[in-house]
Amino acid sequence: QVQLVESGGGLVQPGGSLRLSCSASGSVSSIYVMGWYRQAPGKQRELVATTTNGGSTSYADSVKGRFTISRDDVKNTVYLQMDSLEPEDTAVYYCNMILRRLGTDVRRNYWGQGTQVTVSS
Repeated sequence: QVQLVESGGGLVQPGGSLRLSCSASGSVSSIYVMGWYRQAPGKQRELVATTTNGGSTSYADSVKGRFTISRDDVKNTVYLQMDSLEPEDTAVYYCNMILRRLGTDVRRNYWGQGTQVTVSS
């Protein structure tokens, strides 16, 4: 069994910063893609940022230059540093990983439970 556990959400004023973390626990063999998605009330879930085990990263246009994704493969953890936060960034943020479990050859998609980020004065 694999579980993704997120932390770091909360309430912050516009212009402030938050750092989200997400760690995978359980029988993890390899993690290929780590990413963050978000869903605001009444909107569809959208991609925020991803990072691959090859070292490439990608970002939604709305967060480029403000958010930074990074990963620690020893800890099976992905981070999202969010700076210059705006009210439009308010959403539930979900961690996502494409990984292979020990003893299998299949890559599967896993999701965290979500963490609330609220940007408000």
